[in-house]
Amino acid sequence: MATEEPVTPTEEQLEILEYNFCKVNKHPDPTTLCLIAAETGLSEEQTLKWFKQRLAEWRKSEGLPSESGSVRD
Repeated sequence: MATEEPVTPTEEQLEILEYNFCKVNKHPDPTTLCLIAAETGLSEEQTLKWFKQRLAEWRKSEGLPSESGSVRD
C-alpha cells in the first residue's frame, strides 16, 4: 500500500476545517470526521491528521501540553 503524499488544504478547505474545529468540535467523532472529509474533499486520514495537528497548535497556544491529556478533575 502506497503512503499518502502530504496534501496542503486549499483556502476553502481550511475555512471548512477551521469552522468545524472552532465552532463545532475539536474532537470530531468518526461520523462527523467522515462528513467533514466529504465536505472538504479530503480523505478521512488527511482530515484526522489536520485535526490532530490543529489541536496540538491550539493546546500550545493555550499553554497546555501538546499531547492529549485530560484537564478534567
